[in-house]
Amino acid sequence: MARVSSRTLRHYDHVGLLPPARTGHGGLRFYERPQLERLQHIMLLRELGLGLPEIARVLDGADETAALRRHHRRLLAEVQRLTSLADTVARTIADHAEETTMPAEDLFTGFRDDPHAAEARERWGAQAAAAQERAAAWDDDTARGVQAEGDAVHRDLAALLTSGADVADPRVQAVVGRHHAWVSRFWTPGRDAYTGLGRLYVDDERFTATLDASAPGLAAYLCAAIAVYAREHLE
Repeated sequence: MARVSSRTLRHYDHVGLLPPARTGHGGLRFYERPQLERLQHIMLLRELGLGLPEIARVLDGADETAALRRHHRRLLAEVQRLTSLADTVARTIADHAEETTMPAEDLFTGFRDDPHAAEARERWGAQAAAAQERAAAWDDDTARGVQAEGDAVHRDLAALLTSGADVADPRVQAVVGRHHAWVSRFWTPGRDAYTGLGRLYVDDERFTATLDASAPGLAAYLCAAIAVYAREHLE
């Protein structure tokens, strides 16, 4: 009825967000009216852009209004950025049509103020700010190289997922090692932080959509593979 995948329901159960009313033979999950109403609330809050940890806090008694106000501020920041970006595109079109020259510093208006940067600083503080400063200092070749490296890791993981390789397979773990090295270009996560990053890939629909564009289910696959890697290789 809700058009929510069984994978999503299993994940919600795993993180304690939506346990079933009971579990039957073969692990079949049964959901009754209270669980359906909770799922409806989860879907509403996800539609508003809240992540799963924040949704859990709201449903378990935190101040829903305060959570929505924080999200509202992020949405307003995104509106301002997109408005600025649209203005930049319009000026570029006019620049081409009138064969004028747009000031070089104006070419990138709207790109510098990443809306997720403020959210990252809010969630992870000084560590996020340091990672953003490090990335901002890269020259164009370095930035393109880091992007290409990340894309290659995702492609290789997608191929392994499609082949049916288990997340503990040495080939998968080797690629996850490359992923950890790639993440370390921004910041170096230990066991708990890296495991948390893996969970973020499935908890935040923005990350999930990006990863699953390479292969359906890649976000959950990478999350599980990261958990294995972190447990065996990190402290």
